[in-house]
Order: sequence, then C-alpha cells, then structure tokens
Amino acid sequence: MRSAALFTLLAVLAGPALSAAMPGSGPAAQPSPVIAAYVFPDGTTLQPGQVDPHAVTRIIYAFATLGKSGAIAVANAQDAGNLTLLASLREQNPDLQVLISVGGWNGSGHFSDAALTEESRRAFVRSAIDLIQRYNLDGLDVDWEYPGQPGAGNKFRSEDKQNFTLLLKGLREGFERETERTHKKLYLTIAAEAAEEYLAHTEMDKVRSYVDDVNLMAYDYYVPGADKTTGNSAPLFDSPQDPKQVSADRSVRRFEQAGVPAEKIVLGVPFFGRAWMDVDQQKHGLFQEGKAGPIPYLPYGAIMQTMLGHGYARYWDPQAMVPYLYNAQQKVFVSYEDEKSLAAKCKYAVEHNLGGVMFWHYSEDPSGVLLRTIDLGLRTPAEANSAGAATARGSRGDQ
Repeated sequence: MRSAALFTLLAVLAGPALSAAMPGSGPAAQPSPVIAAYVFPDGTTLQPGQVDPHAVTRIIYAFATLGKSGAIAVANAQDAGNLTLLASLREQNPDLQVLISVGGWNGSGHFSDAALTEESRRAFVRSAIDLIQRYNLDGLDVDWEYPGQPGAGNKFRSEDKQNFTLLLKGLREGFERETERTHKKLYLTIAAEAAEEYLAHTEMDKVRSYVDDVNLMAYDYYVPGADKTTGNSAPLFDSPQDPKQVSADRSVRRFEQAGVPAEKIVLGVPFFGRAWMDVDQQKHGLFQEGKAGPIPYLPYGAIMQTMLGHGYARYWDPQAMVPYLYNAQQKVFVSYEDEKSLAAKCKYAVEHNLGGVMFWHYSEDPSGVLLRTIDLGLRTPAEANSAGAATARGSRGDQ
C-alpha cells in the first residue's frame, strides 16, 4: 500500500510523463471488433471443419425453441451434437464465444407469455441457464421478433415494451449470479429489427444496460411480397430515389439516439439476396413494381453460381453503396451483398466505432469470400500489415 501511494504521489509531482508509465494509467485498450456468425443448420448435422473457429469471434447457434411454459429447449435431435461440436471449437480458439439464439421469425410465438409475469420470467431465466450449462455455452442471444408487434402472427401485448426490458434484466441478474459461482462470464445479446417500429415498442435506453451487444439486423429493408416494389435489401446509406428512405446508417443513428452506445451496436449484414419477378427494365429494375418470385430468398453462393454471368447483369447504386442484378429477358431483379458493399460496411463500422459485424448466416457463402472481406475490413492497419496475417487464414470458411 505504501509503495502504491508513493508511486501515485510521484506521478502527481512528475506530471503526465510518469503518469503514463503507471500500470493501468494509460487509455484502456480497445476491444477487438466482434465478428458474429449465425450458424443455422436447419435440422442438419454439422460436420467437423464446416465452421472455422478462427474466422469469427462469436458463433450464435440458431435456434433454440421457446415452449408455452416459457422454457427454452433444443429444437431437434441434431442440436445436441451440433452444440457439442461448436463448443469443442474453443479448444482451437480459446477466445471463441459460442452462444445459442432463442426465437427467430418463426419461433417467437411464446415470448409475450414468457415475459409477462415475474414467475414466467424466472422460469425463462432458469431454463436459459440450464441450457447454457448443459452444452457448455457462453451465453444467450434473444431474438424476439418482435416485442409489441405480431411478427409471424405471434401473440403480442402493449406490455411487451416494459416486459422485454424486465426479461433481459432478469437474464443479466441470473447470468451474474452464475458468473459468481463459476467465474465464467456469460454473454447476453439481442437480435434487433432495424426499424422505427422496433424502437417504438422497446426501451433501448434501458435495454442497453443489460445486454453486451445489439445485433442490428440491417437487412430486409425491402422484401419480395411484403414490398410491391423492388429496392435495396441492405443499403448502407439512403438513396435519393428510395421511396422508403431506409438504410443501415439511418438505423444505426436512430439506435444511438434511442440510447444504445455505438460500441454495443453490431452491424448485421446479409449473406443472401432477395428476388422479385415481373420487374420493368427501367433503372435496371431498381425501385420498380414487382412481385415475389418462386425463390424470393437466395443464398450468396447460389447467386454467384447461377445468376452472375448467367443472364444477370450487375449494377451498383452509388448512393446506397450496394449492388443489384437484373435479368432483362426474365425481368428478374435481385438485391444482394457482395465484396464491395461489405467492405464499405466494415469501413463504416470501424469509422463509427461500432462493436463489429454480424452476418446471417454462415453456410450461405461456401466460398468464404464474404467472411474474408469482413476479416480484412475490421482488422487495424497494423494487423493487416503483420506478416502472414492475410494468408494464414486464407482458406478459412471454405469448407
């Protein structure tokens, strides 16, 4: 104690030069950006080598189910083995975090009931911790789509706004008690709709205190069927021609205004595209009338293999900073993400001090080109210039 006091006194007398040399007295090191990958086997069995533990910092396994009682459980027989495999990847990368996500578009029907009372919230928290313990996971991602809104025909209540906050508060308190017991940090994240309606039905200024990160789903701004005109599914910036005036940048700024600090916002990007049919060729199909085709959802790998160079011409929206495809003969318009637009989003995330980048979902880019773009885009110049940094992971994600 005397040595510490003497050192502090000397630091005060000597000024900034000595203070800078004191242990812990300098500026705190900035955490590495999050690269969060949703892994969605959809009832299939993951194979060894299918997910590269060095390619991402956080794996979010989708999805656990939420029952009528408010209890969380694995969805099918493959989940137990898949979670065991993913948890074992930490042997190769001890810094890797493996979370499980509960809910999703088709799995949020019981959230309103689970969050309704103190008793139901306690049951939810207990089941979450039990699931985390059973599969040796690092935390939970809550993907309620959406509090106070019907989502996919889900039950919802006006009280969801406050109850969502209370549910997350209960999770955080439960996780902290568990950490005191095990000395292992448990992470809590949420998947958030990038829309004003979501902010109107949540208390993000309070939620921010309980979550580690907000995975901002900055995509599906335009969806075939729901939108009768084509548009950019995941624009980075507003386009003057866009009748809806939507973009990732606008959503980020609104979430910040709602109280979420930039460092807790993880920018979501799509590894998929959206397709409309019967689209007029004016403006190469952008912001034109159209309808959902037989395959309105297209993984990036399928777009590269079957569309680009196969009757589809690529165009670029310079304001929104995203690409799109148009097939004049078939009158099909496709909005998607590519290396150029993804590099711009990573640059945006770095320049705006965001927490990192999240993507949906891992297997939709078998080539790994998009994941490598994220890696290069989020690393600092020093990391990028370090010997072998780019080549050491050159084949990651290609399985």
